[in-house]
Amino acid sequence: MARYIDPSCRLCRREGQKLFLKGERCYSTKCAVEKRNYAPGQHGQSRRVKVTEYGLQLREKQKAKRFYGLLETQFRNYFDKAAKKKGLTGENLLVFLETRFDNVVFRMGFASSRKEARQLVTHNHFTVNGKKQNIPSFQLKEGDVVKVKEKSTTSPKFREIRDMSISTPSWITVDTDKLEGKVVAMPRREEIDTPIAEHLIVELYSK
Repeated sequence: MARYIDPSCRLCRREGQKLFLKGERCYSTKCAVEKRNYAPGQHGQSRRVKVTEYGLQLREKQKAKRFYGLLETQFRNYFDKAAKKKGLTGENLLVFLETRFDNVVFRMGFASSRKEARQLVTHNHFTVNGKKQNIPSFQLKEGDVVKVKEKSTTSPKFREIRDMSISTPSWITVDTDKLEGKVVAMPRREEIDTPIAEHLIVELYSK
């Protein structure tokens, strides 16, 4: 399973904004973007590059990849699927990304970041519709129920969640007492708060 293993904070600094890749740390004073708000590398502070139209499109694609924790081939495959589906390609792309299993676990509040959600999924802490599922890229659909496995409910991580008030998107419901959530509808564009200008990604891949 391919994954990014280098420092996460470097990605945020390269994009010049918080991508919330490290959960609670991103909200603290330890956040790298707060402490060093310039591009990484030896010449990060002095680099002044004129941004072209292609550069804007490329940065938007890179930002989207990093938000959802994908590598280039994975992201391109999602774009190709979105382009073949009826509707707006950019919106289809975001729906595919939002309904990945690891992202839904994050949206349900069972993980503090998408990276942590991916780890929890691969470590077999969840079921989907009562069946074992440990593939982060598994695509969820309307009506699917995600539940923390019974043997995992006693861990400190999930015991804490029972006492939390979780804010979720309108297309998801969560029962913290039962440690389960449900995809009640497929997300609409206005319900996806990830700051991505998807039309720039479509323009990039359409060249």
